Amino acid sequence: MGHSEPEIRDFLRARRAALDPAEVGLPEGVVRRRVRGLRREEVAQRAGISVDYYTRIEQGRAPAVSDSVVDGLARALRLTPSEHTYLRNITLPRRHGRVDAGPRPRVRPEILRLLEAMGDGMVPAFVFGPGMDVLAWNRLGGRIGVDFEALPEDERNGALLIFLDPRTRELHPNWSEVADDTVASLRAEIGRTPGNARLCQVIHELRERSEEFRQSWEAQAVQERMRGTKWYRHPEVGDLVVTFEALVLPADPGQVLCTYTVEKGSASEKALRALAAGLDAGACVGVETGADTAARA
Repeated sequence: MGHSEPEIRDFLRARRAALDPAEVGLPEGVVRRRVRGLRREEVAQRAGISVDYYTRIEQGRAPAVSDSVVDGLARALRLTPSEHTYLRNITLPRRHGRVDAGPRPRVRPEILRLLEAMGDGMVPAFVFGPGMDVLAWNRLGGRIGVDFEALPEDERNGALLIFLDPRTRELHPNWSEVADDTVASLRAEIGRTPGNARLCQVIHELRERSEEFRQSWEAQAVQERMRGTKWYRHPEVGDLVVTFEALVLPADPGQVLCTYTVEKGSASEKALRALAAGLDAGACVGVETGADTAARA
């Protein structure tokens, strides 16, 4: 059993550096600071622990870190709720080794029927798996952004598309913001499931192939985005702003159902209806379920 030393070290150092001593009520001191942010002893004092113990935590050498200590560090470093959860996860004892990814997870027929019904109700929807793999989508979801049907299975991944497919920069006018959100979500996920092979594979590929991803990854941002808005510049219907909700599927570990809705009477609703009108009457839910492919109507 052991901690992930680089994760803990890099995260705590980044969060220390991000804090302005003056903002947390600390004096500049007689000796000029050599580095920005808080010193280790200042974090330890604010968290109510010894400097030696904090140092061992930051270096990944503390055998066990209690919830109360994690809570104290979260207060001392002014962590967001997502960062707080991430710190708790990465300071948990770990078993060495990775969990084999195996074949892509299957999406249950009941969820596929739900996706199709949502599409009929003007709700684009998707099912995501580990590492942002796109496992299933309905007809309207397949029209709002990337044509997943035309992609090889291993490229049907939200994170890979954002950083490696240049078309996403035209599709998302706020691409930089979307990219940062993607990285922060991946870091939150790896805090929860550090041994997942598919998640590690996606992160490794992005670090190898995208300088922009590497820079954003090193910023140590963590954010679990379960709701929010997305802005598309669709080549056929123009600007489209949707509200998304990410719903964890308790019976299907690692799978998340993501739905898109638009404000009633808005320009986005008109754009979405135009997309829906362009669908062939015989089209059905586009899916990727590992060995199984849903029957097409």
